[in-house]
Amino acid sequence: MNQIKGDKSLLSEKKERFSSAGFIFAAIGSSVGLGNMWKFPYITGENGGAAFFLLFIVCLVLIGLPVLLAELAIGRSGRGSAATAFVRAGGGKSWMAVGFLQVLAPFLILSFYIIVAGWTLNYAMIAFNGQLFGSSNYAGEFSSFISGPMPIVWQGIAILITAGIVILGVSGGIEKFNKVLIPGLVVLLFVLMIRAVTLPGANEGVAFFLKPDFSVLTAESALVALGHAFFSLSLGMGILLTYGSYVDKKQSLGTAALAVGAGDLLYAFIAGLIIFPTTFSFGIAPDQGPSLIFIALPAAFSAMPFGAFFGGLFFILLAIAALTSAVSLLEVPVSFAMERWNWSRKRSVWILSLVCFLLSVPSAMSLGMFPELSFGGKALFDWVDFVTSNIMLPLGGLLVTIFAGYFWKGAAEAAGLKAGWFRVWLFMLRYVAPILVFLVLLHTSGIIKF
Repeated sequence: MNQIKGDKSLLSEKKERFSSAGFIFAAIGSSVGLGNMWKFPYITGENGGAAFFLLFIVCLVLIGLPVLLAELAIGRSGRGSAATAFVRAGGGKSWMAVGFLQVLAPFLILSFYIIVAGWTLNYAMIAFNGQLFGSSNYAGEFSSFISGPMPIVWQGIAILITAGIVILGVSGGIEKFNKVLIPGLVVLLFVLMIRAVTLPGANEGVAFFLKPDFSVLTAESALVALGHAFFSLSLGMGILLTYGSYVDKKQSLGTAALAVGAGDLLYAFIAGLIIFPTTFSFGIAPDQGPSLIFIALPAAFSAMPFGAFFGGLFFILLAIAALTSAVSLLEVPVSFAMERWNWSRKRSVWILSLVCFLLSVPSAMSLGMFPELSFGGKALFDWVDFVTSNIMLPLGGLLVTIFAGYFWKGAAEAAGLKAGWFRVWLFMLRYVAPILVFLVLLHTSGIIKF
């Protein structure tokens, strides 16, 4: 415990700080990932479109933002890694286990996330060189690709890019990377959105996304919307605890939380205005699941004027989104390694990147090269995804709400909210968020179904 409270090496490492704008960009970069461009469109398609999108917004505001603010406040108060944030913020020794959970989860997520990031890099390259388009069997080509050895090469490239950014530090690497890439991402989003909404028949897709029919909503839809609002903000995975430790005391956390939430929502909104007009224009069902991105959309781009150009931009967009999130995922265990073992940032990054890459190889092989790496009908890749996304993250988020709502005596000062807003925030953390996040945990783990 004394080491946690007085580690001089930690204090020197934590001299690194985000600038106010840099923190906003970095936090938005962590939330702007593959989820909003890959997962959000197909779950919106599966749950009726516009009505689900409005439900997602309500969940984002009522549940996502309070938990987001709690994680940032705990991180800034603790000034440690995610592993020690709760203890340093005033929690007992038992809260150390919660912190370790929020270090392990992002590391395991990164081990399969870089696989998909590698897919996006490959697809961006073959889109621009003309190899992607003109096929008559996109499903077969995608299956052949992920079943071969090339994904391992591409995920190696993805982790090297990620490591190269994180090794440069908080302000010199993560902040600068996001300050350049997030504005670039916005430009690409708007270019693709304009192309999508001007396609023949795009109006039907816009109406599907923006004209609500509340009769299609179910209890299942509500839990899916709540879960995605929670996950799209990178909650429960130690990222915001870690980033919060780099935030200056002068930074308004309430304003920062609103900015991050607005950025996440804007990204989801524009993603919808890219995906749905495109799918409806080319007669593609919007509820095809993950195959929508790597199978259905390439077919749409191939039939579009200048499709190779716009398809290439789309996969560059995906690659950027994947890398901004990968950077934040790697920073969590790196911060822990520097604190726990007094490693330098360079040593922490290279060792953890190598271990992560080695862990990713069996997951990649389980998708086709070695189908024996499957258990209970699920590939290892899917199991790692399931355990982290459906169990570890909601569990971590639930424990954050319990700590901030019931055990944290310094919550009022750390959050920096006015008295009225603090009471609202505390009410949400005590009586609303824990119940709803617990329902998400029961739903995503498969304990309750509708």
